[in-house]
Amino acid sequence: MKVTGTLRKMQTELQETVQYYLVFKDQFIHVNQLLDKSISLKHVANECLNCGLDKKIWRQGFCYDCFSAIPQAGEWIMKPELSRAHLDEEDRDLDYEKRVQLKPHIVYLANSSNVKVGVTRKSQVPTRWIDQGAHEAIAILETPNRYLAGIAEVALKDHVADKTNWRKMLTNSIEDVDLLRFRESLIPHLPYETKEYILELQEETEIHFPVIQYPEKVKSVNLSKTPEHHGVLKGIKGQYFIFENGHVMNIRSHEGYVVDLQVN
Repeated sequence: MKVTGTLRKMQTELQETVQYYLVFKDQFIHVNQLLDKSISLKHVANECLNCGLDKKIWRQGFCYDCFSAIPQAGEWIMKPELSRAHLDEEDRDLDYEKRVQLKPHIVYLANSSNVKVGVTRKSQVPTRWIDQGAHEAIAILETPNRYLAGIAEVALKDHVADKTNWRKMLTNSIEDVDLLRFRESLIPHLPYETKEYILELQEETEIHFPVIQYPEKVKSVNLSKTPEHHGVLKGIKGQYFIFENGHVMNIRSHEGYVVDLQVN
């Protein structure tokens, strides 16, 4: 089987084991079915996910010009505390920013390599947790907008990490943590204006990934430096392919890359 298409982050379904799909314009691939098979990926062109042109990908699947201008790449995406739509203030496109920022958001704890705090739109639960490679997660707050979730996250960063150690996540070097107890220990540190949005005690969400074999060490695949890679797929976790030789490829960081994908 050979397919040519533009990479986007894999779509997922939370089942007993997470199901992964690569979705292209005219077809999709159920990636779980590729486990234990030899696959090759060859970078043949670029396609900016906004303008569609064959231009160098800068970040998030966008060329530099689009990344610098479109609301989907505004700074508030990575820093929710910078959201201003609730004040009727525009960053790049107020209509878009209102559609995204003025929706319910969840502040959560996720355990992938270590416990981290994060923010996501309510509609992106549990997708966000899967994308981070978390084997367990729990919600803390549900706020009416992105700004309130952002200031809650900033306050909690003094007491818990806000980054995932991707190497530990991919080698399955995980901490055994009581998320319920951890959650309760953080409640007193929330900003006063967010405390009315604390959720009642939640159950943990457990997530199981389709991995046959975890590597002892990992080496990152970068198609912009080495345009072709092939190997036997041994697992999928977060948004990563895990190959038998310890090579790992972050599909999210290759969004906008047009590839030839061949299954042998």
